[in-house]
Amino acid sequence: MTIDLSTNAILLALVIFVLRVINNAMGTVRVVLINRGQRNRAAAIGFVESFIFVFTITTIVTDFENVLNLLAYCGGFSVGSYVGMSIESRFITSYMTVNVITHERGHEIATALRDAGYGVTEHVGEGRDGQVTIIRSVCVNRNVPAMLEVVRGTHPEAFVSVEEARHIHRGHIVRASRPLSNGH
Repeated sequence: MTIDLSTNAILLALVIFVLRVINNAMGTVRVVLINRGQRNRAAAIGFVESFIFVFTITTIVTDFENVLNLLAYCGGFSVGSYVGMSIESRFITSYMTVNVITHERGHEIATALRDAGYGVTEHVGEGRDGQVTIIRSVCVNRNVPAMLEVVRGTHPEAFVSVEEARHIHRGHIVRASRPLSNGH
């Protein structure tokens, strides 16, 4: 294995790193689009992603002994994962279903969530130890921490599960990055 620290070698490693970051970030976004059924966008991103991958892997394979290029390739993949997740969480709106199940204070939790501006469905169910209140709400993924704060502030022991809502149609969904206070 060799380590060439000439200007050209460092520039090539930097190009490999940047392209690998872009490549892996695009892959993350493409998977999100596939999960949402956006085939055309996913296919277009997949084409560019494949082109970048072929270029970078060809550069690595033709000189596998070059440690700098190998480190750039691996580092770019790692950073690309982080960048892709950041893009997804910041710029791609996804919806989450928040389920709250509790033996006590169920209506209080539902009221607090409604007061914070969230649409809430509240119904009665049967749990292992008897009657429970089940509260369901769909919100933008960025609002989940604020919504959970409202739930914990009302009843810290309530059972909460959060899952991705793949398709939604109509209803009341808060689109702000934080819940509304006092209904405003």
